[in-house]
Amino acid sequence: MRIATSQYQAMMNQSLQKNQERITAVTQQMADGNRIQKPSDDPVDSVRLSRLKREEAGIAQYRANIAAVQQRMTKNEGYLQNMVGDLNSGRDMLVWAADGSNTPSDLNSMVTSLSALRDSLVYTGNSIDQEGRYIFSGTATGQAPIAYDATKALGSRYSYAGNTNDQTVVVGNGVTQAANQNVKGMEDLLNQLDQTIATLSAPGANANDPAVRGVVANGLGSFDKAIDLLSGKVAMLGGQQNILKTIDANHANVSLSNQSAINDIGQLDVGAAAIELNGYQTALQASYKAYSKIGNLSLFAAL
Repeated sequence: MRIATSQYQAMMNQSLQKNQERITAVTQQMADGNRIQKPSDDPVDSVRLSRLKREEAGIAQYRANIAAVQQRMTKNEGYLQNMVGDLNSGRDMLVWAADGSNTPSDLNSMVTSLSALRDSLVYTGNSIDQEGRYIFSGTATGQAPIAYDATKALGSRYSYAGNTNDQTVVVGNGVTQAANQNVKGMEDLLNQLDQTIATLSAPGANANDPAVRGVVANGLGSFDKAIDLLSGKVAMLGGQQNILKTIDANHANVSLSNQSAINDIGQLDVGAAAIELNGYQTALQASYKAYSKIGNLSLFAAL
């Protein structure tokens, strides 16, 4: 059977092109270490890799959310612990004020410390973050949580202006975590503290006067409630942070498993690829030599 020169050239060009394409493909695989360059290389494993990478992207976002929430919780916990420390100091002062041996000047001298304590609690309760948002206003972050109205009657000048709604952050598949706090309830202490300061600052305040003792006792009760309120929040934050650490560790383990699977599925066997590349290069060289030899043959050449 005779083969036309044009037909032969077309066949040889096609063969050379295929070999060159395979060499290019294997070279690219060896360059980036990935066995699958396009979905058609291995449709089944391509789908598996796509799912694993999608899951990895989700885990990375979960872990980023957890890190951000933990940072906020740590900051909130620090503020609340400072407030608890102030509250304990204030309570100790009122215990001292309840001592019947105090003179009027002793009671008057406590006012400066109690006033500074009140202002410190208001300042901390109205703390803002680096973006200028109020930390303890619930979701109403543009509103100072502890409001003060000097026109109102003594004992009702402080109010809570935020809300108790949660800012939830997704930290896992179907798992959310509240990232904010509120200080609702602190207004009761501040109003009672205002009354206590006014009572103790009165000239001739008598530690044994039933009215004075009643105000001091009410102040102690308000301090106890506020300490329980904020201490409970601190304890809750500690428990939530421990839970987040556990969730993050689980995400890390899943991520490690996914990375291992991705490597097993998509990583190139360099040794086998090198052998394959060498075979294609040898075949290409042989094709060029054969093409050259056959191209020089002629039916009219002398035998």
